[in-house]
Amino acid sequence: VQLQASGGGLVQAGGSLRLSCTASGRTLSTLEAGWFRQAPGKEREFVASISGLSGSTRYADSVKGRFTISRDNARTTVYLQMNNVKPEDTGVYYCAVRSVWSTNEYPHWGQGTLVTVSS
Repeated sequence: VQLQASGGGLVQAGGSLRLSCTASGRTLSTLEAGWFRQAPGKEREFVASISGLSGSTRYADSVKGRFTISRDNARTTVYLQMNNVKPEDTGVYYCAVRSVWSTNEYPHWGQGTLVTVSS
């Protein structure tokens, strides 16, 4: 499966942005899709994930109540709606997928899209 992330850009604090991650080669029906981010000088961290089977979601505490992960009906695209963004949300955002039955590292990654939040 190949992943293409898009939607990043420059946004003011308090604003909104929606990221998209489109899969090619297969649908996301039996995959768990996750969003991760890496801020300058920091390690990559988990942001949110959604199960392709159940639709259940998980969020990092730092984004709960502000970010929403969702998928389209065709189950080929996953979105990350980012509301009330903060400067600390700045970073390169990556989407990744793994089997819904896996607890291992995500093996498939997109190229990343840069989000910059100005104060």
